[in-house]
Amino acid sequence: MEFLIVTGMSGAGKSTAINVLEDIGYYCIDNIPPQLIPKFADICARSNDMIDKVAIVTDIRGGELFYQLDGSLEALKSESFSVKVLFLDAADEVLLKRYKETRRKHPLDGKSDGNLEKAIAMERGIMLSVRARADYYIDTTALTVQNFRRTMDELFLDNPEDSMVIKVMSFGTKYGASRDADLVFDVRCLPNPYYVPELKEKTGLDKCVRDYVMGFEQSRMLEDKLRDLMDFLIPLYRNEGKTQLIVAFSCTGGKHRSVTFAENMRTYLQGKGLKVGVFHRDIDVH
Repeated sequence: MEFLIVTGMSGAGKSTAINVLEDIGYYCIDNIPPQLIPKFADICARSNDMIDKVAIVTDIRGGELFYQLDGSLEALKSESFSVKVLFLDAADEVLLKRYKETRRKHPLDGKSDGNLEKAIAMERGIMLSVRARADYYIDTTALTVQNFRRTMDELFLDNPEDSMVIKVMSFGTKYGASRDADLVFDVRCLPNPYYVPELKEKTGLDKCVRDYVMGFEQSRMLEDKLRDLMDFLIPLYRNEGKTQLIVAFSCTGGKHRSVTFAENMRTYLQGKGLKVGVFHRDIDVH
């Protein structure tokens, strides 16, 4: 039986995550105290309903009970359950905005004297050890609900232990760095289609832009070297037990060069039979 523990920062998207997991076949339960997780696991194991995948949301709403999460996880593992932890995060300013839009109280509202910024800072400190042991990490700062659901599907629609899931993304440096990427390749060193009038308003999803970017020898040489690097690194990450790898390409605006390289890398890795998704963070930013 597989157990997925969903946790992370309040306002980072745990409700959306649990809805997606339920849609793809997980038996889901929200806001359970960590001490009850081993007991719930025992009930599931004895059930005649043949429950084989369970997702449990547990977080700071449990108060001091949440501090017992490590012990509960170890208890599950000692009973030979397969246990993974998904940690959801977002930038502080985005969490602030989400709480102000929903007008909901933060779980640490009382301990922070109603100061939302202080509450978020307190929670982030509490969550440091949990984040450190997470098997999956998703930063929802720049994700739409649709892209968040797509990311969840890519990770959990099939057994995540079958193979490593790779997400290739593009972003524009002028809109901020990617906070969740494992590898970032800056391709601003290459000729920029933005300065070609007929290409300026197009993107790396258009063939004419991709042909322009890859029409230079240095672009092709860089791509060859990056492919060699990925061929070298991916088996090492897989052997190390990594189940999710996020590879990001950046350029100035996140619309031309980075999109071209992300699409090409996605195609290359899929051609090797790997499970790959793609996300262009800033392609629609005006």
